[in-house]
Amino acid sequence: MSALSVRQVRFRYLALYALRWLPAGLTIPVMILLMQERGLSLSQIGLVATAQGLVVLALELPTGGFADALGRKPVLVTAWVVCLVSLALFAVADSFWLFALVWALQGIYRALDSGPLESWYVDATLAADPKAEYERGLGWAGSVAGIAIGAGALLGGGLVALGPIGPVSALTLPVLVAIALQAVSLVALTGLLVEERPAKGRAALRTSVVEAPRMVGQALGLLRRNRVLLALVAVELFWGFGMVTFESLLPVRLAEVVGGADRAAALLGPAGSAAWLANAAGAALTPLLLRRLGAAPAAALLRVLQGGTVVGMGLLAGPVGVLIAYLACYTVHGASNPLHMGLLHRQVDGPYRTSVLSLNSMMAQPAGALGAVVLTVVADRSSVSTAMLVGAVVLALAAPLYLPAWRANRAATGAPDAAAPDAPETTGTSTPVVATGPDGSLAGPAPVPAAPVDAATGTATRSD
Repeated sequence: MSALSVRQVRFRYLALYALRWLPAGLTIPVMILLMQERGLSLSQIGLVATAQGLVVLALELPTGGFADALGRKPVLVTAWVVCLVSLALFAVADSFWLFALVWALQGIYRALDSGPLESWYVDATLAADPKAEYERGLGWAGSVAGIAIGAGALLGGGLVALGPIGPVSALTLPVLVAIALQAVSLVALTGLLVEERPAKGRAALRTSVVEAPRMVGQALGLLRRNRVLLALVAVELFWGFGMVTFESLLPVRLAEVVGGADRAAALLGPAGSAAWLANAAGAALTPLLLRRLGAAPAAALLRVLQGGTVVGMGLLAGPVGVLIAYLACYTVHGASNPLHMGLLHRQVDGPYRTSVLSLNSMMAQPAGALGAVVLTVVADRSSVSTAMLVGAVVLALAAPLYLPAWRANRAATGAPDAAAPDAPETTGTSTPVVATGPDGSLAGPAPVPAAPVDAATGTATRSD
């Protein structure tokens, strides 16, 4: 990994990030509608989706510590293989329990996939140049993900519009293409992601199993000591619950408006493509928002704005109004994610980065599972619009949780956080908040290229 330049690291990160999200773009618009087509009610869909959240809750932290201890590449390869298996099963699933198994496998995939690629990018960038700015790459990753998901959604919509091919239904076609793309992504991952690991083989595996709990313990200790980090991670509880509205309920809402699932799926292809392009545009606004408002104030404002866009999706009449609100929602979504992740990265250095990212992601998954159950029950018993309004309120309630980061930065710099975007966030003192090693010493940033790098990673996420 140390032989790569900053530009090479960024290129590989963005290429792998695009490949990671392209298959998702194909399946996101049709996933809920396909399960409905195969006989599941909205309440049943909400229940099977909880399998993912429960599995992630159980595995998120152990897999994050495992990635920090063993290395990011083997964990990512395993994750992408599990994703491939889950997509293959999803293509043929036709019962509640098979779909529950699909979502459980997706939970394993997301637990393994959460954090390693992004952490590899940050650590590899700092290994190539300790003074390099990685926020720009994180913002570009949001744009790349938006373009990749948009392209996948557009392709998926085109496949649905082609209609059934033989025994394969129109809604199943995008899933089959996603399987092929996931296989291509897996091959690319093995070639593009390189890292230096202190040991390989059985010795490395045994060591990582022993080290993973310690990594998790250090990450939890950091969370207990750092009120800024605690508040940032808590944002995911509200975000995970509220994201159900535009990730799962929007297709159902659109089907209500246009009068049919197939028509909605055909519209969601180009609409989803446009939405993720809007997401990419929103991510590109990150530097401007940092300069004008600062990371924490901008992130708080965007949470409130996103709640407003969900209200629009739930209340506006006709497909045009619903889709305009949908595009606005994803523009805000794209702008908010790099800001949140940048604030999070500023709270930790050294070998615990993936574990902290896993903590962040772990909060979103059970919250999303709870949202899937609660909001689908509300939708069944009342209306989809009412469920979306509930989710919108929860999304907006996350805004005040960015205040500790804003106050801490002002206390440390004596100026708004836009004035010093590269300064680490603090807990209100002049000492940066970083992870500590087992002996209490500061872990510090990743080593310079001449020394072995602790572990290389590279989130991903959520857009969800």
